[in-house]
Amino acid sequence: MPVVNTVRGPVDVADLGQTLMHEHVFVISPEHVDNHGRGAWWDEEFRVADAVAKLRAVAAKGVRTIVDPTVWGLGRYIPRVQRVAEQVPELNIVVATGIYSYDEVPFHYLHRGPGLMMDVPEPMVEDFTRDIADGIADTGVRAAFLKCVVEGKGLTPGVERICRAVARTHVETGVPITVHTNPSAGTGLLALELFRREGVDPAKVVLGHSGDTNDLDHLMRLADTGATLGMDRFGLDAYNPTASRVATIVALCERGYADRMVLSHDTACFMDYFGGAWDEGIPLAAPNWRFDHVHDDVLPALREAGVTDEQIDRMLVDNPRRYFS
Repeated sequence: MPVVNTVRGPVDVADLGQTLMHEHVFVISPEHVDNHGRGAWWDEEFRVADAVAKLRAVAAKGVRTIVDPTVWGLGRYIPRVQRVAEQVPELNIVVATGIYSYDEVPFHYLHRGPGLMMDVPEPMVEDFTRDIADGIADTGVRAAFLKCVVEGKGLTPGVERICRAVARTHVETGVPITVHTNPSAGTGLLALELFRREGVDPAKVVLGHSGDTNDLDHLMRLADTGATLGMDRFGLDAYNPTASRVATIVALCERGYADRMVLSHDTACFMDYFGGAWDEGIPLAAPNWRFDHVHDDVLPALREAGVTDEQIDRMLVDNPRRYFS
């Protein structure tokens, strides 16, 4: 049986169980926290305890795994996630390597690479591969998938370079890819075409945030490549209301695409995009953007609309298992 690396070590893919395929434990900018958060709104011990409570609650709903695509650009810091994972042994946390950027490569890579000031092999491939093969920093925690972004700006030179580095790392290591896309700009197709040219099997790609659109023709075109649709922003009604997201999944299930979708929220235990207003502001601005929305509200709505338990298991269990196999 294949295994997948988690924060606490490798587990059989058969033991992943119900899996939320796009969630974050923390989304934090270290510079933001260190320069403006400490002594104001950031309390390390409180945040770790809060994350433990939230993840224990989602595990109590039957979730056994969350897949966390927090990479460079989103404040990945594995020692903090390890502290949380140690206290929630009933939940697997799978982490990623890659870069989150809408436009340019980080300055730390800008002048290093083929044909650049320091003419060396692509350093991003080297760094991503080390995260996968040896572990992230000195934690021993190995990344189990790759993450990149193709947003509304499309394949800018920086984004294209990052995506090619991700694709080449995938080809070398075999670990799958999740790509943040913007369905309204059609960037999932751009990503898939770039990956195709780099030799990536679309079946090993999740097209994140596909559920932000209700354009069935577009979604079926993406799924017909073999890629998996990330229906992964439940609760973010500003992008697409829950009722519309549910109706789109129902329609796709009726057309035979239950084996090409995964479910999630893209929420976090804490996200510093809102400074210290997360605990008070998010429940008011996006009250359903929480880890239990899928189980409490979405699954009952899907069942009421005719989606079978078998189809739900495909989206929550079988498709994640296949992705990591």
